[in-house]
Amino acid sequence: MGLNDRYVDLLEERWDMAMRIGKLADSSLIARKLADVRLNICASPAYLAGRGTPRTPADLEAHDCLGYTLSSLTGTSHWGFGTDGEIRQAVRGSLHANNGEILVQAALAGQGLVYGPRFLTSREVADGRLVEIELDVRLMEMGAIHAITHTTRKPAAKTRAWIDLLSQRLRQLAVDW
Repeated sequence: MGLNDRYVDLLEERWDMAMRIGKLADSSLIARKLADVRLNICASPAYLAGRGTPRTPADLEAHDCLGYTLSSLTGTSHWGFGTDGEIRQAVRGSLHANNGEILVQAALAGQGLVYGPRFLTSREVADGRLVEIELDVRLMEMGAIHAITHTTRKPAAKTRAWIDLLSQRLRQLAVDW
């Protein structure tokens, strides 16, 4: 098992499966949709008390936006809005990371706004440690979480069982997303 946010080549790197989040590009890979993914923008109550709550994308220019380096749409210099990210807003921030969980931890510590999948912040929002921010524009549609396998290898029984378990658990959790 490898845990990282980078794109892996299943065949070349000899992985049995991968999980991909977002809208999938056309490929010869076999994809099984596990759960829908919605995005949100969050910050800690202390951050918002000190800096105010943005209401429009333009308001983000006055905030520290925590950038996800593996995305051009929720990244380090621009955040996308609208269904497909067609509305682009320049952002700035002092922390960029290639891992969403690190950005959530930074938001919890009052370092700025985080824009990412709701599943990363649902518990923190539910218990009041993060506040979900509503802008006057639609957030992007993220797509879904998929289990990906390669067409040239039939997945082993253990891989199929793992995908079935992931599907079941993610459907249960998705109610909170």
